[in-house]
Amino acid sequence: MRCLLAIALSVPLFGQATRVDDAALKNSAKLTSDGDWLSYGLTPGETRYSPLKQIDRSNVKRLGLVWSYEVGDGGGDQEATPLVWNNTIFGVTNWSIVFAVDARTGKEKWRWDPLVNRKATSDKMCCGVVNRGLALYHNKVYVPVNDGRLEALEADTGKPVWEARVCWVQHEQTLTMAPRIAKGKVIVGAAGGDRPTRGFFAAYDAETGREVWRFYTVPGDPAKGFESSAMRKAAATWEGEWWKLGGGGAVWDGISYDPDSELLYVGTGNAEPWPQALRTKDVSTGRDNLYVASIVAVHVDTGELKWHYQMVPGDEWDYDSVQQMILADLNINGRTRKVIMQANKNGFFYVLDRITG
Repeated sequence: MRCLLAIALSVPLFGQATRVDDAALKNSAKLTSDGDWLSYGLTPGETRYSPLKQIDRSNVKRLGLVWSYEVGDGGGDQEATPLVWNNTIFGVTNWSIVFAVDARTGKEKWRWDPLVNRKATSDKMCCGVVNRGLALYHNKVYVPVNDGRLEALEADTGKPVWEARVCWVQHEQTLTMAPRIAKGKVIVGAAGGDRPTRGFFAAYDAETGREVWRFYTVPGDPAKGFESSAMRKAAATWEGEWWKLGGGGAVWDGISYDPDSELLYVGTGNAEPWPQALRTKDVSTGRDNLYVASIVAVHVDTGELKWHYQMVPGDEWDYDSVQQMILADLNINGRTRKVIMQANKNGFFYVLDRITG
C-alpha cells in the first residue's frame, strides 16, 4: 500500500519564519496566520484549534487539490500529524521515514530513512506498525524511530544531529508517539501496552540528546529498590511478583504541558497482564495497581510526581488513559478554574483541576 499526502491549499504561506522556541510554542495558537502548525496538538495544551478565518461556509466548496506527494510504502497505518513551519510540511511515515515538502509546490526538500529492521521490529510492536508524529524546536526535527531511537535532524537539510536510545525492541518496547517539547526538553514514552513491559516516559535535552530524567509508571522489583517515593507508594498497591509480568502502564500518545505551572500531564496505558488476579491476590480488596490507566502530573525539570488521578483502578479491561488531554481555563460556578479535560476510554468525560488533580 502506498500513501499520498494531498493538499487543498487553504492558508497563506509567506513571510519570515518564526523561531521555534519555548515562547513560540506557548503562543502557537496566535502564530498560525502564516499557516504554521508547530506541534502535534498545535498548543502545549493540545487544543488543536486554529483561529484561521480564510475558509468559511461561503467558500469551502471551492477548495480543490493543488498538489499531492507520495509518502511511500506503508504496510501499516499512516497516522502522523504533519507539522508546518517556514513554508515547509514535515511528515513521517509509519516506518519513521521523515520527509520535508515545500508547502507551496509539493516538491520534496529532503527525505531521511532511519533504516529500521522491519522484520525484527514488527514482530515486537504493539499494536501495529505506526508513527504518530514529530516535534520541532530550535531548527531541529525530533523523530521517534520505531525501533526505540530518538533522532534529532537539521530542519533545513534532514542531516542527523544526535541520537538517543529510549528503549529496545528486544525488550518489546517501541516508539510510536509524537514527542512533545517542554522547557528545552524532548518528552517521549515507550509503547508496548499488550506486552510484558514496564511503562515509562523520559525527558531528553533538546540540544544534546542527554537523558535528563525518567519516570516509570509502575513499580519494579522491590528487591532492587525504588527509583522514587512515587514508586514506593505505587508498590503498596500491587501484590505477588508483578514485576516478572511487566506491569504495563505504557505511554504512547496523550501528553499536555502547562508552561505556567511547569507541569507535564501524561496519560498511562492499561495494566499488563490483563487479568487483575495475576497482579492482586484477592481482587475484592480493590488494589489500584498504580499508576496504570491514570493521568500523572510531573514537574518538567525533575520528573517528580505532583499528583495522579486514576480513571480505572486495577484495570483489567484494556482501558488505557492515553487519550488526548486538553488544557483550558473554564468558568465553573463563577470561578475561573485551570482544568485538564479527557474523554476516557471507559466512557466518562473528566474535568480535573490541573494544578491539584
